[in-house]
Amino acid sequence: MLWLQNIIARYDTAIWIRVIGTILTTFAGFMLRPFLAIYLYNKLEGDLLLSAVVVGLQPLTGMISGLFSGGLSDRYGRKPMMIAALLIESVSMLGYLWADSLYSFALLTVLNGIGASLFWPAASAQVTDVVPEERRSEVFALLHTALNIGAAAGPLIGVAIYRINPDIVFAFCSYALFLYCLLIIWKVPETLPHASRDAKAAASPKERQPKLALREHPTIFLITLAAIPVSLLYSQVEVILPQQLKTRFADFLTVYATLLTINGILVVSCQMLLARFAERFAAQKVILLAYAFFACVGFGYGWAPSFLLLVVTEAIFTCGEMLYGPQIQKAVSVLAPPEYRGRYFSIFGANWGITGTFGPPLGAFAFTHIGGSYWFSVVGLLLFFAGLFQYRLVSIAMRREQPLQGEAQPAETSAV
Repeated sequence: MLWLQNIIARYDTAIWIRVIGTILTTFAGFMLRPFLAIYLYNKLEGDLLLSAVVVGLQPLTGMISGLFSGGLSDRYGRKPMMIAALLIESVSMLGYLWADSLYSFALLTVLNGIGASLFWPAASAQVTDVVPEERRSEVFALLHTALNIGAAAGPLIGVAIYRINPDIVFAFCSYALFLYCLLIIWKVPETLPHASRDAKAAASPKERQPKLALREHPTIFLITLAAIPVSLLYSQVEVILPQQLKTRFADFLTVYATLLTINGILVVSCQMLLARFAERFAAQKVILLAYAFFACVGFGYGWAPSFLLLVVTEAIFTCGEMLYGPQIQKAVSVLAPPEYRGRYFSIFGANWGITGTFGPPLGAFAFTHIGGSYWFSVVGLLLFFAGLFQYRLVSIAMRREQPLQGEAQPAETSAV
């Protein structure tokens, strides 16, 4: 049991609550994920473009409210934003039980987008607050592992329940989000740095929230721009890939859920080991490799002629995902000044909002006019060129580590 105690002691209590809550909520969320687009597609009488627009309302709302959510977490703290976000998301999920029209689905989707936009900038900034720089990619990898524990079991269970009664899944999602909220209220302290709190308290109202200008912080905006093709791929996986599979497989929903389950199992099994191995290499090189994997996935989803090749494609996607997430978040955390942490993660998170909003309708239009194979190939090409661009940007961001490494070297030499 000593090894277990060492693992628990390695991370702050707030991190472990995040891990538990992430497992709980993503298990529920991935029960819903395989069939949500299909559920809306059926509810809206087979209108693919309209269902894609409704799905896109969530990230659109998140993108707009996300412009303010990072600043709110820098001003009022991480904990209040996380609590408010989970309550809003819980209510919106419960509302789906009674939704029966386009407008009700749209309203609930908007609420869900607001909740998600409040949560993630505050939660990511919290990790940066409590975790030393040298362990941040490891902690982001741990959280990604927790996310995929739910992803490993959720999809196939969700499909089985969906065939019985979809309302059960919405109710379970709402309950899981509310329980996570209670855990944060009970066990997670506020982590906003005291220096930031004191400075804001002493400043005049006009000075308390310094503006984040593009000309003064260009790198974070460019990193976000280069991340858009990655989140575009994700948006197509959630909405367009099921339709692509439908053209090739009779039981396409089970095929899709199986791919998600394979993804989750691989992440749970390999994420921490791969994250520690990746720490031996420069972040920009790891991220470039991840983009190369994602580019291959675009072509694989478009042209794989058999289920076996789809499984290989999913394994490549998973490797890219495991390499990309922890390293890109670490790069953002290193780049962000302490007083801007929430806003930096909010800006970076906008790439998900942009593609989540415009990706599904764009994908639906492309799927209808040029076919899924050619559309996924276009996404693959975008990922290839974006990877080269991101390599350069992350190299700039990680230069902030160099002075720290330079200072550490004399100490090691004298010790020898």
